[in-house]
Amino acid sequence: MKFTVAQIAGILEGEIVGNPDTEVYKLSKIEEGTEGSLTFLANPKYKSFIYSTKASATIVNNEFIPEQEIKTTLIKVDDAYKAFSKLLEYYNQVKNNKKGIESPQYISDSSTHGENIYLGAFSYVGDNVTIGNNVKIYPHVFIGDNVSIDDDVVIFSGAKVYSDSVIGKGCVIHSGAVVGADGFGFAPTENGDYKKVPQTGNVILESHVDIGACTTIDRATLGSTIIRTGVKLDNHIQIAHNVEIGKNTVIAAQTGVAGSTKIGDNCMIGGQVGIVGHITIGNNVRIQAQSGIGRNVKDNEVLQGSPALNYGDYNKSYVYFKNLPKLASRLDKLEKNISNG
Repeated sequence: MKFTVAQIAGILEGEIVGNPDTEVYKLSKIEEGTEGSLTFLANPKYKSFIYSTKASATIVNNEFIPEQEIKTTLIKVDDAYKAFSKLLEYYNQVKNNKKGIESPQYISDSSTHGENIYLGAFSYVGDNVTIGNNVKIYPHVFIGDNVSIDDDVVIFSGAKVYSDSVIGKGCVIHSGAVVGADGFGFAPTENGDYKKVPQTGNVILESHVDIGACTTIDRATLGSTIIRTGVKLDNHIQIAHNVEIGKNTVIAAQTGVAGSTKIGDNCMIGGQVGIVGHITIGNNVRIQAQSGIGRNVKDNEVLQGSPALNYGDYNKSYVYFKNLPKLASRLDKLEKNISNG
């Protein structure tokens, strides 16, 4: 796809300094710019590259004034970083603007769908599925029976949405994600083995939820596992049965949340965090990477460590942790001195 600088400036409401007919067809870092590419300058540390970049066009802040000759065409905007992000979003929309139903695929006669959908080859849509408008379902996606998918949802290749799941408006589910698999429910028997407890609930994703690649969200034993509006889950996350995650909470990769735990709104949880089941985590909580959470957490707490401590207490304690060998050696010397009189 080729765009002229004039077209891009129109999208960004920017001012052109240079040739408006310059064409670009790819994006690049400013230090790696080549002919035909579009880049941006927002960080002053990269200012020197604007004089050597081979990018055909560069987005800059309005206040930028060249100190020497430049070859790249400039597009001046209020905020170069935000403008470039807007352009990336627009580029993705154009790139992923697929429509139509490819073959082969399976769509149950009892399912329904809205307008402007894309259904990729080798995808499967089960019984009584409802699909809204502008939905994109990429190849090799499985949609189980009785699933509801609202408008503007994107489900990438290889994702699996089990029966009875509810996918809200504007959600994105990436490749390899599994929504609605059975929760980890097994009851020990007198024989020492385990009997499976039927998992009869479902998963509800409210609107504008992003699910990363290979992330798994288990269906509830009874009721629903609920991911509230605006939640963003990274890749390789495990959300167990009956968990609830509050609005606009973000969780980084390889975190595991055990069953029936409730996480509040606007929390930020780092990578490789382990959270036990049946606890409540408040709103606006911050949990540092690799922490272990085994208790209820109040609103606004910041935690680190395993088991997790208050973030400030952890940092103070760490001063002593790392010096324990030296402290032990000093203690040994003091004891010897006391013993020797």
